[in-house]
Amino acid sequence: MVDDIDFKILRKLQSNSRLSFADLGRKINLSPSAVRERVQKMEDIGVIKKYDIQIDNKKLGYDIEAFILLKVFPGQLKHVIEKITDFEEIKEAHRITGNQNLHLKVVVKNQLCLQKLLDQLMIFGDTNTFLILSEI
Repeated sequence: MVDDIDFKILRKLQSNSRLSFADLGRKINLSPSAVRERVQKMEDIGVIKKYDIQIDNKKLGYDIEAFILLKVFPGQLKHVIEKITDFEEIKEAHRITGNQNLHLKVVVKNQLCLQKLLDQLMIFGDTNTFLILSEI
């Protein structure tokens, strides 16, 4: 099971997953080997699923980030869920409750690319789009 020390490790890794075991140990007053064992245990039981990076999409030329709510046409949800992975613009996809079925986070180069993506998604259902102004 996960204890308070494990939660401290998780919080530190969430802010910087590249911290070494020695750096983690210094931050929470634990030896590097003890940190390594705890991290390994959390990986083994699936608490830590993966390590990833955050990308500054604007520096790569992708100027628009948006959330799209998709209300899928009746009887099409399973098919749409399978097709969502075909869109490289969709960075996150979640099945949700409420009036819509899917919550999508998308990254595109410009308004024209967003328009093209929306045109492609509209064959699956009704869309509602929210541009992301900033991250808090």
